Amino acid sequence: MWEKAIETALQITKQNIERFGSRFPHVSQGDKRYDLNDNNDWTDGFWSGILWLSYEYSGDASFRNAAAATVGSFRNRLEQFIALDHHDIGFLYSPSAMAQWIIENDEEAKQLALKAADVLMLRWREKLNIFQAWGRKDDPKNGGRIIIDCLMNLPLLYWASAHTGNPVYKEAALRHAELSRRFLVRGDDSSYHTFYFDQETGDALRGGTHQGFQDGSTWTRGQAWGIYGFALAYRGLQRPEFLETSKRLARYFIERLPDDQVVYWDFDAPQQPGTMRDSSASAIAAAGMLELTQHMDPSDPERDRFLQAVHSSMASLASRYAGKAEEGAEGFLEHGSYSVRGGASPDDYVIWGDYFYLETLLRLEKGIPGYWYDRN
Repeated sequence: MWEKAIETALQITKQNIERFGSRFPHVSQGDKRYDLNDNNDWTDGFWSGILWLSYEYSGDASFRNAAAATVGSFRNRLEQFIALDHHDIGFLYSPSAMAQWIIENDEEAKQLALKAADVLMLRWREKLNIFQAWGRKDDPKNGGRIIIDCLMNLPLLYWASAHTGNPVYKEAALRHAELSRRFLVRGDDSSYHTFYFDQETGDALRGGTHQGFQDGSTWTRGQAWGIYGFALAYRGLQRPEFLETSKRLARYFIERLPDDQVVYWDFDAPQQPGTMRDSSASAIAAAGMLELTQHMDPSDPERDRFLQAVHSSMASLASRYAGKAEEGAEGFLEHGSYSVRGGASPDDYVIWGDYFYLETLLRLEKGIPGYWYDRN
């Protein structure tokens, strides 16, 4: 099943190289056609990552050439500082520049990724021990705000410390991850999407959401970011509490899966006819659980439980949610949601869902992970 799903994804990707040209896909708008941009959105690294994964699996030079061209675009984006004043730098430069370094040992790509780590450090608020997600430093709404997504940007900093010998990157990432564990993860193993801290004192204020059903609900994609992000925090920081947190979030996710093993957009949204799914959340969670299980004792019975959940969810995605190349699909997965709450692409292709779906398939079929850490 995995091989067939991969071949379909690669066929779609090859068609998309021609469709997209030098532009980058983001989401669709109900028409099953990706919106394209000139590398100025937070999601653009995922297209680069899809191309690198396709090349690693197939060895096809057309994927490699297209992927390398995107890295050139990311170099220009950094030099011109285009739309980089946010925390999603890891999402942009890990699957692009870091990927080229990992695959080809390309020194220029390595230096680009290190410069990107410096850009991410511009978001560091030492007084609060956080990477501020959005807005300027003293922004009245977002100045003391973190979001669970940021856990997936921190691996760029673990990597940067390892390659420079400078502990500053890793220490900042550790402090942010610790606060994320304490305040984004709730006692019942659910999660807040965002959390606010007082900008003057650093005092914890309140949890909230940006894209979830309501402030106290559990946005499924946020829970998935947490599963994967804390597993990567364990890999990068070797703190057992991060591994345990990833397990807690994974248990919560699995226990609330619907019959077809693909989640709705929020665990607390009314699950009734017409409630939107988020296939991307299930793809991210599957990738995260595969990372998690790599760090668990093979004799741990819970490891098999997580692996079974991955297989069940991915089988459902591949058989019920996957686009068909012969029908002109531009996306790998249908029924992803960008922001149901905000009415933005609530039931559409989303490029991050495609990336994590392919990453998980390649882990399952060939043991090829994504681009969040060195492989040696």
